[in-house]
Amino acid sequence: MADIVFDSVQRSFKQGGKEFLAVGDINFTVKDKEFVAIVGPSGCGKTTCLRMVAGLEIPTKGRILVGDKEVKGPGPDRAVVFQQFALFPWKTVQQNIQFGLKSMSMSIAEKQEKTARLVSLMGLDGYEQAYPHQLSGGMQQRVAIARAYVLEPEVLLMDEPFGALDAQTRVVMQEELVRLARKNPKTVLFITHSVEEAVYLADRVVVMSRRPGLIRDVIEIKPIREKEGWDTHSRIEDVMDLNSFVKLRSQIWKLLREQSLGVDH
Repeated sequence: MADIVFDSVQRSFKQGGKEFLAVGDINFTVKDKEFVAIVGPSGCGKTTCLRMVAGLEIPTKGRILVGDKEVKGPGPDRAVVFQQFALFPWKTVQQNIQFGLKSMSMSIAEKQEKTARLVSLMGLDGYEQAYPHQLSGGMQQRVAIARAYVLEPEVLLMDEPFGALDAQTRVVMQEELVRLARKNPKTVLFITHSVEEAVYLADRVVVMSRRPGLIRDVIEIKPIREKEGWDTHSRIEDVMDLNSFVKLRSQIWKLLREQSLGVDH
């Protein structure tokens, strides 16, 4: 089981000689193999929450558990995909994907088999020996996601992974991630500024308040997605035209607008 548990989590920073509270009192659980997206105003602490789960930052108060173990630092049970692809430019697609396997005790044949499976899963067949500069932005991000998946982490942490892509490529990658998430589910925490992206991808959407970041609301997406048969549509635009999608998007936009205007309830 790979639940992510925020247990009374707070995170403060010092700036200009003063201390300010970036993330308020957060109590929340991402269930095993659940896809949760976080949206909120800029500076509300979305990325800070993800970085604390990754072990790149430590809560000032409270604790974060992954699989019943308190997070003390980075670990192989959690993989992170950032907005910037962070590929090694001097390594091929195959070498980039295999990089994380270097520290694992497995044969060359096993590494090649795992890499080949991810290459096929991410639609990178034929590009194994290509270098990052020879790939489009979308393909580079596929390599970054494959590099995370090849480690077989229990938890996948994604911080605006499609934010640097053009609109058309972003849509393609959203469709690819939905396909991957349904076929090979992980516990996913996904940060985005796009309400449409959050509703399309996630099982639940967490809406955070302006700083100090608190959970304003949690919107259930999965029951409606399954009832309305969203996954039977192969194209994202067909899903976005559905009344059920439009209503959820409007509900979340209203919550975000209230935070932007400083309205609390």
